[in-house]
Amino acid sequence: MTTEIRSIIARTVELPAGVDSLTDTSDLYEAGMTSFGSVQLMLALEEAFDVEFPERMLNRKLFSSVTSISAALNELVAERAEG
Repeated sequence: MTTEIRSIIARTVELPAGVDSLTDTSDLYEAGMTSFGSVQLMLALEEAFDVEFPERMLNRKLFSSVTSISAALNELVAERAEG
């Protein structure tokens, strides 16, 4: 899943150094992601993984790293499978 997340980040967020130079725990905001970029990223992730981020998840921390995004997506995909 992290490979797909990284691919989506590369397509939707302009990072000066690029996503390939970051680790999974690197802070995307520190790497140059803007609030507009995080919205674009959220929309692209929702489309790619066929999920919708609930309001409780819409915060800066969730979109701050590949690791936190992956954890949230895993949770949403599991919820969808149960429901």
